[in-house]
Amino acid sequence: MFILFQFYKKEKMGSGCLKVTKYFLFLFNLLFFILGAVILGFGIWILVDKNSFISVLQTSSSSLKIGAYILIGVGAVTMLMGFLGCIGAVNEIRCLLGLYFTCLLLILIAQIAAGVLIYLQRDRLRKELDMIAGNLIQNYNPYDDKNRTLENAWDYVQLQLSCCGWAAPENWKNNTFLQDGNQTSYPCSCGNDSTNSLPETGFCSLGTVSNTTTVEDWPVRKQGCREGVQNWLQENLGIILGVCAGVAVIELLGMILSICLCKNIHTEDYTKVPKY
Repeated sequence: MFILFQFYKKEKMGSGCLKVTKYFLFLFNLLFFILGAVILGFGIWILVDKNSFISVLQTSSSSLKIGAYILIGVGAVTMLMGFLGCIGAVNEIRCLLGLYFTCLLLILIAQIAAGVLIYLQRDRLRKELDMIAGNLIQNYNPYDDKNRTLENAWDYVQLQLSCCGWAAPENWKNNTFLQDGNQTSYPCSCGNDSTNSLPETGFCSLGTVSNTTTVEDWPVRKQGCREGVQNWLQENLGIILGVCAGVAVIELLGMILSICLCKNIHTEDYTKVPKY
């Protein structure tokens, strides 16, 4: 009788662990599905955004466009994996759980590889950003509608980051419009606190001054936007790393729970087979 009681108790504990594992896995897959939706939305936002520094980059660089499409693909696959994981967990389908584990492992490896690649290529990315911003400043012309959206995005960047130029305000010396007999103008979006009443886009006039006026005489902010971007990244580095770590933890827990559920399903299936 004692042996039968112990066997029954063991069976109940196994069934309870299976249910707990199943519902935990369902919860994590639901979070994973939401995470995929966020990644998908972020990739779409990069492609359609017209009023931020992202717009400047994705219009001028094919690399960011490719990255946006990769994010959309990863987000869609992540949502699909979350859906398959939920179905596999609720219905205890070992095939779907195995597929879910394999895809999670591949996604985790791809994310690590992408992080390492970005770190190793950081100097190249920095040079590409310098080239993109330099070309934009050089060709900035508010009277040409051809690149109006891109130029408005750059004005937005300078206003939001309280900066002027890329490395420094002196970058505007290379602007074709200013070199073409317009030395008495300066970019309005660069204006400091003394120019709050002026427009936020295009060029503003310095007034009645000589053509020898230098950039140092402009009533503009002295910090370049590259420094502003770096400061923003440093200020939000903890959040960025926290999000990345959270994603990795969710993926690892999902993999562990899927393996545990697969093992429990396998064990239950075969212990219930009559022995002769």
